Amino acid sequence: MSNQTVKIQLIKSLIGTRESHRATIRGLGLKRVNSISELQDTPAVRGMINKVSYLVKVVN
Repeated sequence: MSNQTVKIQLIKSLIGTRESHRATIRGLGLKRVNSISELQDTPAVRGMINKVSYLVKVVN
């Protein structure tokens, strides 16, 4: 299956986080705590998830 996706969930509030991390979360399509976004599993998306790994969780 070449059409791999990854589901991510915002698990912590963005209050007090860096502006660049907030921008990354918005770029991942997450708006509020517990929101879930399903994106293509690309190296760029994986890098974004890595950057804000303390705020998000990969769900199945």
